[in-house]
Amino acid sequence: MAIYVSGSLAFDRIMTFPGNFQDHILMDKLHMINVSFMVDCMDERRGGCAGNIAYSLALLGEKPVIVAAAGRDFEPYAAALAAKGLPLEGIRRDAEVFTALCYITTDLNSNQITGFYPGAMSLAADYAFPSVDADRDMAIISPGNVDDMRRLPAFYREKGVPYIFDPGQQLPVLGKDDLLSAIEGSFACVTNDYELNMICKATGKSEDELLGRTLWLVTTLGADGALVRGADGTEVRIPAVPPREVVDPTGAGDAHRAGMIKGLVHGLPLPEAARLGSVSASFALEKLGTQEHEYDMHQFRQRYEDAFGPLPACLSGGKK
Repeated sequence: MAIYVSGSLAFDRIMTFPGNFQDHILMDKLHMINVSFMVDCMDERRGGCAGNIAYSLALLGEKPVIVAAAGRDFEPYAAALAAKGLPLEGIRRDAEVFTALCYITTDLNSNQITGFYPGAMSLAADYAFPSVDADRDMAIISPGNVDDMRRLPAFYREKGVPYIFDPGQQLPVLGKDDLLSAIEGSFACVTNDYELNMICKATGKSEDELLGRTLWLVTTLGADGALVRGADGTEVRIPAVPPREVVDPTGAGDAHRAGMIKGLVHGLPLPEAARLGSVSASFALEKLGTQEHEYDMHQFRQRYEDAFGPLPACLSGGKK
């Protein structure tokens, strides 16, 4: 069994603004906005959607293949992934550019403003997928190189590999045809509520019409959990699992996707798998950075059972 995780690899520079953005933005002057936010701390961490999802999957005992591109400064990041037992053969390395760099500023209400330098993410991954198994493999297409996001849905459909489409931050550069082509035939489309509204606006399709093209819509709602809707009429609200404390919301969505994939590859229906996503996301919220949280399966099980009852039997033998 293989899990393919395509998307970005990046270094995150995470900054905290000790106020609220809305208090410093004049709504009637948005056409000429000129705002500076003095941050009170900055930290550089490993990030990128593909790296974040793969990291949380590794905590859950999985070893996904990361399909992405990285630059000449990637070696420390590569060493950290390898230390988690993650394979590196799906990562294209280019000595001429830097790895993508993300600047994230978060205010006291957990609102975020992000600036992104793509660097190596401008390069398509060149992974050859030497041993695709349609009966056992699963994939997620997360925000990353746009050519990959356009190409991989058709590739996975051709190979019969179920895939999750997660357009996220790349929505502004994906057109109507890109989005409809990627969603068509996907196992699930996963977004937050704002992103789902953007997809509906860009495609001219309602949420119900999108469900005619994918089997599942999963909409994350922050502290309100997630809404899971199926083409078969299923509609389930999955509550958020409370963290011990909220330190940094960055990367919680990626951790949610990792937990959900863990459940799916072990045969859980998507609504049940989304519960694992809620638990996984809760751990990410407790640390500054997207790949700093740690837990073993005993700790994961305890938090799951506190929120939802007994862990599904198919996961009872999970690795530590």
